[in-house]
Amino acid sequence: MTARRVELAINGAPIALEVEPHHTLLDVLRDEAGLTGTKECCLVGECGACTVLVGDRSVDACLVLAAEADGWEVTTVEGLASGGELHPLQAAFLATGAAQCGFCIPGQLVSAHALLAQTPRPTRPEIEEGLAGNLCRCAGYEQIFEAVELAAEDMAR
Repeated sequence: MTARRVELAINGAPIALEVEPHHTLLDVLRDEAGLTGTKECCLVGECGACTVLVGDRSVDACLVLAAEADGWEVTTVEGLASGGELHPLQAAFLATGAAQCGFCIPGQLVSAHALLAQTPRPTRPEIEEGLAGNLCRCAGYEQIFEAVELAAEDMAR
């Protein structure tokens, strides 16, 4: 197989690299860019641990070929904080105890970020629907939903 040159921006930083046609965006983020916040888990798009934004759309990075992201802005959990300050979602997850083991949290945060960008004041059912693709093995859904509600309130101020 022949490697292909891919240019994208990850968390605002442009990057160009050669990728094999079968390498996923998850492979590139973790192995090439060194961004390990995006978790590798099921590799079949069922758990949401690898959720990132491609443009303004949340996707499972394990299901997107790196070549498909060519030319796009990719935002990972590392890209949510700004200037050393936690994003309101990250602060809310800490305040509500939503982090628990932490494995699903990067994907939960990115999905919640996409939800709040689209629906700044979501109802509980909208939050549940917006995070439906993200599984929590610790079953901390209540704290996660509360964190999204808290962040929405904080961001509306």
